[in-house]
Amino acid sequence: MDKLKLGVIIGGMSTENEVSTVSGRNIIKNLDADKYNIFPIYIDLKGDWYIYKDEYKTVEMGQKIENLEKIDNIVNYLKNLDVIFPVLHGLYGEDGTIQGLLELLKIPYVGCGVLASSVGMDKVYTKIILEKARIEQTQYCYIRKYKENYIYVNKDFSEEIKSLEKICENIEKELHYPMFVKPSNSGSSVGVSKVINTTQLKQAIENASKFDKKILIENGITGKEVECAVLGNEEVIAGCVGEVLSADEFYSFDAKYKNEESKTVIPADITKEQTQKIREQAIKAFKAIDGKGLARVDFFIEDKTGKIYLNEINTLPGFTQISMYPKLMEAYGLKYSELLDRLIKLALEEK
Repeated sequence: MDKLKLGVIIGGMSTENEVSTVSGRNIIKNLDADKYNIFPIYIDLKGDWYIYKDEYKTVEMGQKIENLEKIDNIVNYLKNLDVIFPVLHGLYGEDGTIQGLLELLKIPYVGCGVLASSVGMDKVYTKIILEKARIEQTQYCYIRKYKENYIYVNKDFSEEIKSLEKICENIEKELHYPMFVKPSNSGSSVGVSKVINTTQLKQAIENASKFDKKILIENGITGKEVECAVLGNEEVIAGCVGEVLSADEFYSFDAKYKNEESKTVIPADITKEQTQKIREQAIKAFKAIDGKGLARVDFFIEDKTGKIYLNEINTLPGFTQISMYPKLMEAYGLKYSELLDRLIKLALEEK
């Protein structure tokens, strides 16, 4: 039997270029060379595409990628492949753009399609769809940056242009401190801030607007942060539930990738009833956004009430050494290489 020609795309133009590169390197290392001819592809921050020749070399966060050969005709190069694993986190990779390109080229690919990818990447529209699915979430406000001011978007989608001061007044009427301020389209907690007063709220909104014009502000939840891995197309399974123990105030980019004091607990120290509900809600949310292949669904469990709130859906979660998704699936019974095989098989099913 001929080996599958598998393209693994890493890097990308987002703020998560480095995370993607480390994830992609781990995936390549764990692929079965007897089953796949592997074609590593690197996209740099400018959007140029390269053949990545050092695919088996260890890559650390922040390390410069070298030994690259420019791809002159990207379309022809991609069309030569049987299936693609786009290991691209964040904008231009996890948001439906690369998925749209591969759909146009009629090349099977691992992971969610255009709709689920774009919705899952956009935190505001994730909330809107999950409201329809009646999945419990934290209360939130939605604003957009507009020139020197901001647009406050009401629950009925009517809009008001306001100064930052007025925006903060509106938010403080709707929500309570602490709050979390997030760029709507950003991953790995880039641009996310926890705030406890008006001054911090203003600063956090200005900071978030550097990463995206759309900004989400949410009530903070005091409690456990847990994550659930899902896998499948129509027949979806939910893997183990794990808990994140952040070394910082919340699981920021630095807490995830730079602070060795951050830990994960698998399985999470929660009740069987909570575990079951989280697994059910993870599958429901995945199907609600039309998910395919894989996702990691993140939740909060409030300390005082034990109430479960869905936080985010990550349609292309990390695959680094510390990433939760492969760890959760391994705890469920799927080893890393077996998980990769399953994901590629699911991609070919959707052909």
